[in-house]
Amino acid sequence: MAFTKLPQYLAGICILLFCVTTVSAQDANDEQDSESKQTTALQSTKSSTQNMLIQQMEQAQSIGKAIQSLGSHYPQHIPELVDAALDMAPEKYREIIYAAISAQPAMSDEVVSVAVAKDIASCASIVKIAIDAEPSYAEFVAQSAAHVTPEELNNIVRVAVITEPNSADSIVQVLSQDHPNEVMEILITALDAVPFVGEYIVSALIAIFPDDKEKFVATAIKESHGNTEHILKLVQVGQDSGIDNETVHRLALNAGVTQAQLGTLN
Repeated sequence: MAFTKLPQYLAGICILLFCVTTVSAQDANDEQDSESKQTTALQSTKSSTQNMLIQQMEQAQSIGKAIQSLGSHYPQHIPELVDAALDMAPEKYREIIYAAISAQPAMSDEVVSVAVAKDIASCASIVKIAIDAEPSYAEFVAQSAAHVTPEELNNIVRVAVITEPNSADSIVQVLSQDHPNEVMEILITALDAVPFVGEYIVSALIAIFPDDKEKFVATAIKESHGNTEHILKLVQVGQDSGIDNETVHRLALNAGVTQAQLGTLN
């Protein structure tokens, strides 16, 4: 009798497996349909994107968390998400910018471009938030902000180097390449903001404008306002860049450094 029931048993197993497979396939299709709808919403109108953000907020409880969640799944649509979110809640621009950059640091420059163009806060404020969110992209944040609002260049330089002084040299280098006619203003602004890294800033400028090395060193020494430690470091930078000792020593002596102090340099 056991053998007579075997075909029925096998048939039952097959039916069960068919049902499980069908349900799994349906779940997978439903998930794909959901993702497809979200992608379509992001690619369509701003109102569709806003509706999707609202739906995500119902689960995430905040607009920042909603952006982080959607941004992690659709990194290429971060600019659209930020654009829609800033229209929905401009007063929450800090949370929106920080969340977007935290979710996709590589999109920092595009996030800043959207935020600055919206004019929802000062350019300097947006730059600071963006760099705080991802310090390693400081130069790209500053570059994007200066591209959108070149008239704010000095404020951008000041805030960027103060917020992330470890990247001051690369910030100044990138902005000077984009705005070569303002290179001396950029240098002076940066030195005034973070004089303790002056030698790195000057070295970065000499690397891209070697013909102006003496002008950079002379300006930096003058902007050191008699700080002997800073001046001696700049003298060393000048010597290393190929400026003759007599010239660079004269600049230092005119700034108040003594011959004995110069003698401590290698």
